[in-house]
Amino acid sequence: MAEKRTPMRKCVGCNEMKDKKSLIRIVRNNEGVMSVDTTGKMSGRGAYICNCLPCFDSAVKAKRLERAFKTRIPDEIYQELRSALGDNC
Repeated sequence: MAEKRTPMRKCVGCNEMKDKKSLIRIVRNNEGVMSVDTTGKMSGRGAYICNCLPCFDSAVKAKRLERAFKTRIPDEIYQELRSALGDNC
């Protein structure tokens, strides 16, 4: 029997392909509201980031999340992401 493939996504911080379940998803819905998607199933445009602070810092510095969503990211989302991240890279 064939093995089931795990979905891979690219981290916007380090640009590495990783398992979807190991990444955190940030979503912008149709109304333009940004939020952190803990389930990975919210509808809307999503971007993925590793669960570590160095990837987050490089994504913020290079404005990669803003580029992925083609809009300005509110500071509250950055603060929510920073609190959700761990130090395990």
